[in-house]
Amino acid sequence: MIDLTPEQQAIKAYFIAERGYWRPWTETILRINPEFLRRYATYAGYPARTGPMSARMIELIYVALDASSTHLFTAGIKTHLDLAMKAGATPADILDVLHLVAAQGLEAVYSGVSILAEEAGLPETCHLPSEQRARVAAIFPENARHVAALAQLDPGYLDVLLGFLEYGDPMEGLRPTERTLIEIALNACFTGRNEESLRRHIRIALDGGVDRAEILQAIQLGAHLAVHGTALGATLLEEHLTTSQSGAAHQNPAVPAERRKA
Repeated sequence: MIDLTPEQQAIKAYFIAERGYWRPWTETILRINPEFLRRYATYAGYPARTGPMSARMIELIYVALDASSTHLFTAGIKTHLDLAMKAGATPADILDVLHLVAAQGLEAVYSGVSILAEEAGLPETCHLPSEQRARVAAIFPENARHVAALAQLDPGYLDVLLGFLEYGDPMEGLRPTERTLIEIALNACFTGRNEESLRRHIRIALDGGVDRAEILQAIQLGAHLAVHGTALGATLLEEHLTTSQSGAAHQNPAVPAERRKA
């Protein structure tokens, strides 16, 4: 391994302080372009450094983004799950996050059934039984188009959907505002951006008293998933350089000492 210069050592320490981890791909970039790594650490660390969220909440959002079916980044899940637990997250918190990840695909159902109901000429509202109306009100905004559509098209599905989305003991896991922030992050992230759902959850958050700075921070965190492409590229670059150097050494072995004397 090549010894690091004092400047590179300082950048490595700075990166770890800003991002909380160090990986082989960061080592590759540090050796080739240390200034890129320093600038990335400054940019990616900014929301956590200046925003109002706790370290626990930031890491839970990263767990959600990496675990999302639009990303499925195993290394990131491991890294941020560990950091989340060290920051005070509980297993119940993690399972709540993964519950929200599992529900992310429902946004396509909501959009699809709304279009189906519109094209089929179904009424935009419908009467729900009082018990079901209370369950719907606890989860969805008032007069949500997809709720009326599902109630008319497949009331049985609406019932099991509510059962899946409802949460258990409110003393365990995430608070409602924390769930909303994670849903904002999932819907704002470029890997699974859903403008309609994002707008709905931002409205829920604002109505629930969530600070705009927290909402902004949840939106900002998603951009950092793009570095996983950089990580893959740097890993393959390192493999290429190692293979090339090995091949060159094999094709040009050292000249024997007796030949050098001739």
